[in-house]
Amino acid sequence: MENSPLDKGRVLTEGNGVNISLDFGSRSDVQTLTSWKAPIIWEGMFVPDLFDQMHKQQGSSVALTVFAVGRYLDAYLNTFLSSSEQHFMLGLPVTYYVFTDTPEKVPDIKLAPRRRMKVIEVERHPRWQDISMMRMKTISEVIESEIRHCCTHVFCFDVDQMFTERFGSEALGDSVALLHAHYYNLPKDRFTYDRNPKSKAYMESGDFYYHAAIFGGTWKNVKALTDACYQNIMEDKTNEVEALWHDESHLNKYFWLHKPSRVLSPEYCWDSSIGSPEALRVTRLLWAQKHYDTLRTG
Repeated sequence: MENSPLDKGRVLTEGNGVNISLDFGSRSDVQTLTSWKAPIIWEGMFVPDLFDQMHKQQGSSVALTVFAVGRYLDAYLNTFLSSSEQHFMLGLPVTYYVFTDTPEKVPDIKLAPRRRMKVIEVERHPRWQDISMMRMKTISEVIESEIRHCCTHVFCFDVDQMFTERFGSEALGDSVALLHAHYYNLPKDRFTYDRNPKSKAYMESGDFYYHAAIFGGTWKNVKALTDACYQNIMEDKTNEVEALWHDESHLNKYFWLHKPSRVLSPEYCWDSSIGSPEALRVTRLLWAQKHYDTLRTG
């Protein structure tokens, strides 16, 4: 693998010393460090209690954003929220921001102490591609109006997923990207970046292929990401261009220009149809079964 020689003093610390405890040598079977010295988080590299204790001491709190529009609410939201209550950032204050066009249908989930939910009504766009891309604007607006005043970190999720194991404070960082399960082990020439020079998402090459199903960071950095992606999406619209993989293409371009300080391995969002490679010791979040033919319009 492309691991750099272990030099903990040079690892991005993101302002906290607990990253020094990461055991990069414990996973010689996978890449655990990027070329810019950001950790790639795999099972076996971290001691959960150390990260939990540090983030509790620092007063970390997390906003989780998720969009459940149209038939996606009925198909996925209950499972997503119920499983999150069992596995996501346990022990830290969490606020769910559920964006939907049918607030009255949001399930009544029993939340643990210091965990709350806010339901925000949004417009349902005729095409699923527009729903996906316009979420960047919506997330930025709610960060500005609310999240920045009550949470230190933000994680943005797709709804068609289910938590299955710990998704904890080891995932928190200044700027957090996720390796795509279908591409993390492929050569770079197989990455599906947008190759259209007319698009603001255009890339000739990159570091990794990131999955837009999960991204996060401090509220300030997530706002910068969503603002930049939305601006580029709108510029493409003005020029009658649409990026190959919509907001995911723009997210990959952003992380190419602004390197994430923390990268999550695909164990944090796995597609079970791929199988279970030896490197995958745990699956923390699984893709739900897709029914795009009945769920998506446009």
